[in-house]
Amino acid sequence: MLFRKGLVLVFLLLCDWCAGQAPEFYKDVQPIIHANCVPCHRAGEAAPFPLVTFEDVTKRSKFIKQVVSSRYMPPWKADNHYNSFANDRSLSDKDIKTIVAWIDGGTPKGKANTKAEQELQSRLDAGTSYKRKPDLRLSMKEAFTLKGDAKERFVMFKIPFEMAQEANVEAIEFTSNNKKLIHHANFAIHPVPDPSVDLHNTVDFADLSGPDGDKYYEWVKYKKEMTYYGGWIPGTTVEAYPEDMGWVMPKRGVVLLTVHFGPSSVDAQSIDGINIFFKNTPIKRKVKVISLGSGGIGEKEITPPLMIFANEVNSFKLRIGNNQPDVSLLYAWPHMHYLGKEFKAYATTAAGDTIRLVHVPAWDFRWQEIYKYKKPVLLPKGAVVTVEATYDNTASNPANPHNPPQLVMSTGNMRSDQEMMTLILMYVDRLPGDDELVFKWN
Repeated sequence: MLFRKGLVLVFLLLCDWCAGQAPEFYKDVQPIIHANCVPCHRAGEAAPFPLVTFEDVTKRSKFIKQVVSSRYMPPWKADNHYNSFANDRSLSDKDIKTIVAWIDGGTPKGKANTKAEQELQSRLDAGTSYKRKPDLRLSMKEAFTLKGDAKERFVMFKIPFEMAQEANVEAIEFTSNNKKLIHHANFAIHPVPDPSVDLHNTVDFADLSGPDGDKYYEWVKYKKEMTYYGGWIPGTTVEAYPEDMGWVMPKRGVVLLTVHFGPSSVDAQSIDGINIFFKNTPIKRKVKVISLGSGGIGEKEITPPLMIFANEVNSFKLRIGNNQPDVSLLYAWPHMHYLGKEFKAYATTAAGDTIRLVHVPAWDFRWQEIYKYKKPVLLPKGAVVTVEATYDNTASNPANPHNPPQLVMSTGNMRSDQEMMTLILMYVDRLPGDDELVFKWN
C-alpha cells in the first residue's frame, strides 16, 4: 500500500513538473508573435486585426492554431530551396509546436511581463514597425481625401524638408494611417541645396490620374538630382541596410511621394509619409538601387511584349546585362499584380555559372517582400540577369480583376487591373572580402 501511495505521489509530482513546462504566453509565445506577426498585424497595416497584446492573441487562438499549423501564416512566398534570406519570417517547427502546445494547454498567461508589449506599443504609437522610434518623420501637409467612386488614382505629394545638417541613413519606412487603401507607394528623395529655390511656393500634390496632373511640372526644378529611391508594397518590411552601408540624407530638399490608391467604395482620408532612422557610424559603402522591367530598364525588351490574352496562362522573359563593374547584391524585390502566378530571377556569368536571385513559385499580390540576402550575392560585370514571369489570366484565377477575363497590358501608370513585371535590386560596389562577409542587418 505504501508502495502504491509512493507511485501515486511520484506521478502527481511528475504531472506538476510537466504542467510547469507547458508554454506560457509572455515567456514563450509573445516573442514569436511580436517578431513574426505584429509587423503586419497592427493598427494601420494591411492585416485585418492586431496581435499586440495577450488579449489580441487569445481571442483568436483557435484560428491562429489553424493558420500556423498549415503554414498559411505568417506568409513567406519565396522558395527557400532556391535561395535563403535573412528576413525569412516563416515559423520554425519549434515555433509552431510552441504556439500549438500553448493553445492546447488552455492559453496560460504565465507571469505577466508587459515591458515588451509596452515598448512595442510605444513604437506603434510613434507610427513605426522598426526596432526604435524614427529620428525624422516627414508627412504630407494635409490629409488627402480619396473619393469613394471606385476609381484608382496615382497621386504625387511634395514633402519639403530642411535639417541642420546631412545625416547617415540606417533605415527608411513608408508610413500611412491606412495602408488598406494603397496598392503601392514610391518615394524619391531630391536634394535642393540652393537656398534661392523655394521649396514651398509650388503645389503640395498632383493627381496624375486627373486633369490637374500637369501641376507635376512645377516640381521639375527640384529634380536635378536624386539621392535615393524606394517604396512600399503590401507585405513589405522596413527597408534597412547592413552595418557600414546606407546612404546620406541631404540637408535640404523634397521628397516626391507617389501613392497608387486602389479603388474605394467610400470616401476615406489618407495621411502618408516616410520615417527615417539615422546612425552615427560612417557609411563605408553607399547603397544603390536599380529597377529592371516594367517602369524601369529593359521595359521594352520583355519578350514577348507584355500582353496577357484572356483565358490564357502566359510566360514572359527579360534579359539584362550588367555593364557596371562587379557589384554585391543586398536584396531582390520582385513585383507583379493580381495575374501573377510565378516569378523567378537569376543571373548567368560569362563562364556559364548560374547565380540564383529569387523564386516565388506561387505569387500572391497581398504578400510581397523585399528579400534580404544573408551574404553579398556577386553580380559580376558581364553577367546577364534573367527574369521569368508567368501570369494566369483565366477565370480559375480567383484574384483576376476581370470577370470574364480580358486582355491585360502594361502601359502608362499601370493600374492594378493591368500588369507589371519588375525586379528591383539593391546593391553596393563589390570589395575584396565580400566572399566571406555575412551581413549584419540593422
